[in-house]
Amino acid sequence: MNASVRLSLTSLRAHKRRFAGTFSAVLLGVAFLAGTLVMGDTLRASFDSMFAGASSGTDAVVRSGNVITTPGESQGTRRPVAASLADDLAKVPGVAAAAPNIQGAGQLVDAHGEPIGGQGPPTLAGNWIDDPELNAYQLADGRTPRKSGEVVINRGAAKTGDLKVGDTTTLRTPDPVKVTIVGLATFGGEDGMAQTTFTGMTRADAEKYLTPKPGEASTIQVRAGPGVSQQELVDSLTAALPKGVEAITGDESAQENTDMISGQFLSLFTTFLLVFSGVALLVATFSIHNTFAIVVAQRARENALLRALGAARRQIAAATLVEATAVAVVASAAGLAGGIGIAAGLQALFPAIGFPFPEADLVISPLSMLLPLAVGIVVCVGSALLPALRAGRTAPLAALRDSSVDDSGASRRRAVIGGVLGAAAIAVTLVGVLASPSITLAGVGAVLVLASFVVLGPVASTSAVRALGAPLDRLRGVTGGLARRNALRSPKRTAATASALMIGVAVVSLFTVFGASLKATMDQTVNRSFAGDVAVSTPSFGAGGSGLSPKLAPAIAERPEVATSVGLGSGVADVEGKGRALTVADPAALAKSFDLGTVGGSMGDLGKNGIAITRTEADKQHLAVGDTARLAFTDGKKEPFTVRAVFGRSELAGDYVISREAWAPHRTQDADRLVSVTFKDGVSAADGTKAVEKVAAAYGNPDVQTRDAYAQSSASGIDMMLTLVYALLALAVVIALLGIANTLTLALHERTRELGLLRAVGQTRGQLRAMVRWESVLVAAFGTAGGLVLGGFLGWVLVKASDGASDSAFAFALPPVQLAVVALVGLAAGGLAGLRPARRAARLDVLRAIATE
Repeated sequence: MNASVRLSLTSLRAHKRRFAGTFSAVLLGVAFLAGTLVMGDTLRASFDSMFAGASSGTDAVVRSGNVITTPGESQGTRRPVAASLADDLAKVPGVAAAAPNIQGAGQLVDAHGEPIGGQGPPTLAGNWIDDPELNAYQLADGRTPRKSGEVVINRGAAKTGDLKVGDTTTLRTPDPVKVTIVGLATFGGEDGMAQTTFTGMTRADAEKYLTPKPGEASTIQVRAGPGVSQQELVDSLTAALPKGVEAITGDESAQENTDMISGQFLSLFTTFLLVFSGVALLVATFSIHNTFAIVVAQRARENALLRALGAARRQIAAATLVEATAVAVVASAAGLAGGIGIAAGLQALFPAIGFPFPEADLVISPLSMLLPLAVGIVVCVGSALLPALRAGRTAPLAALRDSSVDDSGASRRRAVIGGVLGAAAIAVTLVGVLASPSITLAGVGAVLVLASFVVLGPVASTSAVRALGAPLDRLRGVTGGLARRNALRSPKRTAATASALMIGVAVVSLFTVFGASLKATMDQTVNRSFAGDVAVSTPSFGAGGSGLSPKLAPAIAERPEVATSVGLGSGVADVEGKGRALTVADPAALAKSFDLGTVGGSMGDLGKNGIAITRTEADKQHLAVGDTARLAFTDGKKEPFTVRAVFGRSELAGDYVISREAWAPHRTQDADRLVSVTFKDGVSAADGTKAVEKVAAAYGNPDVQTRDAYAQSSASGIDMMLTLVYALLALAVVIALLGIANTLTLALHERTRELGLLRAVGQTRGQLRAMVRWESVLVAAFGTAGGLVLGGFLGWVLVKASDGASDSAFAFALPPVQLAVVALVGLAAGGLAGLRPARRAARLDVLRAIATE
């Protein structure tokens, strides 16, 4: 084994350039993985510290024990508690202070009349708590609010909105409220809680604008007296609390807030990045395997000589694995340093793009270092395992033969195995998508499809390269023909080289197709369900914004140009024991402005105790027109509702609809998410829109959009997602380029004598460079074409699987322009990858090249 190690290290020193691509692929993959883990740990620790510091003075939180959680929510909606409870709790032994905490949605308008935030994190408003230890926000500039209309806002919102102390602006609650900024605040020493905005009002204003009736609060914040622990305080409070109200420790409250951020944002964000780390490492696997396969083929005679001299098979295989391990360890170690640099760069970049990264030192945990190191080593050594075993099987008699270029073609056995695997993959996929909709089966089928593509790659490469390279004979003459023949020499090598790019292009195409399908679905939903002429809407992406004033729809309806104006509000209730989101609207107007499909019963007869349900939900709940459903609200009241209508579609109207008069006794902070407006006959779109905009201006100036514009804005989050996806997948494409460049470099090394002969018979340096570049483009074209086909198919699978697993109807769409851009980028990538090998080939000394054995 010692001899194997010495031989391997000597070979590495002598042929460092052979492993440059492998080193780079491992380094980039490990760096991205390590950077993601370090960034996640740092963010998590920063938010932990921020919440712990902000709530350090709150020893207990008193809140309602009645919570309703709807699908997709994590914390649910709680009923308010009596604000007067704070005075009672202040008299409990062990309590030093207690203050009501009123919190709701409130969106600030900046100095230029545009809303601040709303595209993601919440926009909050609440009462300013005078006790500095009970207040999560600390006054940093100015003073506290003393009279109606005065507010304190967080410093981050002031910077974003170009606002300062003394300015007057509008706060949407959702009713517009004129406010004067008298102070700026920080949260845990930061300008705010990430991009969340906060507006602190007087208690009277908070009760007036954020609660359905005065005297209610979201929670009661309690501070313990000297020597009283948090648990002792909770025990004392629990004995004094009315039924349906509970107390938790301040630490538990801080942990819930941290879990909300970690669970909803950090976990999703880091998982998202880890997926792309996995894609990058998968692409790296193909590049690494190809490099070692070529190196082993080129060293066949050398290995045979060693076998003839007495080296055992395991020694030859071990020597190759030692080389792989050495490259893996060094590259992975360098990747760890690169990962720390990536995390530090993101820490500096996030504030620049509007996401304040909490100021803190990077958290570098043992797991964040050991896991990427282990993954890098396993990926590299695992990728080299098959070539190493192949090297060990080299026969001693091979030493008597000249080392030649690997021109092995695709075997019949590979074609049979690949065909059977492909048939099984398609069968499993179709069953998971069409016969019995199952995302799990569809996912298994997708993995099998990917495997079949890899197995069949060498089988398809010959025909594909011939077809793709056919125009080169006419366009580039002899140079193009030579490039095509070079790419056809080794189908397995061409396929292996192209596979790395194929994976990257496939994932890009998959997300492109899925994004286009989501847009088409949204457009289909709006066109099919929305019957209005214009929509007045809130931000469609994220949890931010304060919604629309419920007074807006009636105000628009009073305009002479308007026939119908209906607002869609939101509520929550337990329906037959399960948390469900409710749509609050005028049912009769709703039926006029939205296509609800076939309606059984009457939408206009809901009244105070009627409910309309989609046919899907009615079937799940075993309800029909005339049946009774029991609804429980956050205020603790349970009421029977009669099912007066069952309708077909729920895409915009929701699954459960009740009237505003039915919701009024149970409402919280009331707001609409959408207002649909239909013009009277003869009113032009321009005149009608102008009239609606004039009314909307008095209610915070929300967006007034045509049907098409509303559909596009509803899909705006998809473009943001795709931009991030493309940026992250660029890493996988870079690794694939390194693989193509490294393969070409190694291939040119074994064709040195041939290149010298071509130069000797008259080929110019320019023609040689062009030949190499076009060979690279052909390999990239094969990978890109395979990636487009694979990505398009997997995109169809994802759309159909989502359609089968969801109540909503998904539309499948192939975006030709975007896919054409992906194809052009793939071809350009191939040309770029061939530049360096082409330059090296052109610099060869002709006589030395001819003399090379």
